[in-house]
Amino acid sequence: MDKKIIFNKICNDIKSLKIQGAKDIAKKAFYAYKLIPTEKSKKKLLSLRPTEALLKNSLKIADKVSYKQFIKKLKDNQKKINETVFKIIKDNSVIFTHCHSSTVIQSLIYAKKNHKKFEVYNTETRPLYQGRKSAIELKKAGIKVTLFADSAAAVALTKTQHTKKADLVLFGADVLFKKGTINKIGSGMFAQIAKKSKIPLYILSDSLKYSPKNIKIEQRSSEEIWKNHKKINMKNPCFELIKKKNIQGMISEFGNQTYAQFLKKVNKNHKLF
Repeated sequence: MDKKIIFNKICNDIKSLKIQGAKDIAKKAFYAYKLIPTEKSKKKLLSLRPTEALLKNSLKIADKVSYKQFIKKLKDNQKKINETVFKIIKDNSVIFTHCHSSTVIQSLIYAKKNHKKFEVYNTETRPLYQGRKSAIELKKAGIKVTLFADSAAAVALTKTQHTKKADLVLFGADVLFKKGTINKIGSGMFAQIAKKSKIPLYILSDSLKYSPKNIKIEQRSSEEIWKNHKKINMKNPCFELIKKKNIQGMISEFGNQTYAQFLKKVNKNHKLF
């Protein structure tokens, strides 16, 4: 197939969320850029998902490393995250998560394969229902999972209406920066509930998602919320901030650290590759 056709298809799939999740977006964008390695290609890819720091960082190093090297780096970092997450999951615990994070899903599957006993509560994640993807992947891995409507997240986190109280909250991240982390809309609200309910929240993320600068929050089309109702004013923010004060720990390839420790480490020693 012609390189331009493949490149344009990847761009369309990223924009439409057929390709979703920060890591999968970065992998495909990196691959697309390698097909047509021009500044124009890079600008187009960067415009598709402006909030994705991993996308930006991966394209910064795309001229220096091969696709194979980039994928190996992501896999190596994920392995370290998996091993750290395994240590904090207690047997018979309930874990709450939101949206779809391949980093979170892979760490839970790793824990399951290594005989850790737990169950997962997760949210459907409107308006595009990325949480359903999480539920399907967890179910296929043999993990007990219960899907909740987004508006029932407080029920899922606390012991009400025949649910167990969550023991642990695990979120992925789209951007890591000084004030905290950017993750799927709803994450900041759920983090506040977890903090008030004394449920520890951990962010699972490759440090390649770190950005020293603020990043624009992506606003998506109102058509995703309600089609053909243009006379009604709607807002569809894709992400929001989880304040660092609500984060118990930051789990990256550097291990399990406080957010302050992570920032110190990433600012002092971090290199894109």
